Amino acid sequence: MKRVPAILFPLLFALAPACAQQQPRRASPRNAPGQFDYYVLSLSWSPEHCAGPAGARDRFQCAGERKYGFIVHGLWPQFEKGWPESCTTDPPPDRATVDQTLPIMPSPGLIRHEWSKHGTCSGLSSRDYFARIRSTFSALKIPPDYQQPLKQLTVKPIDIKRKFVAANPGHTEQSVRVQCSGGRFLSEVRVCLDKDMKPRPCARDVGDCRSQSIIMQPVR
Repeated sequence: MKRVPAILFPLLFALAPACAQQQPRRASPRNAPGQFDYYVLSLSWSPEHCAGPAGARDRFQCAGERKYGFIVHGLWPQFEKGWPESCTTDPPPDRATVDQTLPIMPSPGLIRHEWSKHGTCSGLSSRDYFARIRSTFSALKIPPDYQQPLKQLTVKPIDIKRKFVAANPGHTEQSVRVQCSGGRFLSEVRVCLDKDMKPRPCARDVGDCRSQSIIMQPVR
């Protein structure tokens, strides 16, 4: 490493204040618990998960007697652009919280993962976070056509949005987004909510399926 000539030290000290003024101000921490703009409730279409290799290994969700349709993938704190994650190292939810949440998130591993990555950013305790997930999912109405389809359906993403909006007054096509796997299969529906759990438009980075029509796997 080259040494700075002694004669240059006075010049460096003189320039230091000017350089400091030119440095950009640091943004506020993006992973502070409770510091976010809105939520995304992610609803996974379970038959699509169970039809793939991951489903073959998932005995909780795919090998039991219960046939799942839409389940909760997560409740994600979001910024208007981007999102926080893994905000604290708080311990995982206790057994009672996991058991209460399994009917709508049928995987203990998923529940623990969602708490670690997303729930810790909510500013809530694990019990309150999963209680909010349960109450929010309970209040959301799944359109009758999509509750327990026993045959494969070919659907338009815009029709999925419209049926969710029709079943849930207050929502609009801007507060519901559809996700597709490989551009061919329904994988998720995402619902955007403010911090009071009321509908609001999704930001652009929540994503949306661009296919004209997609396949909705039957429950299994």
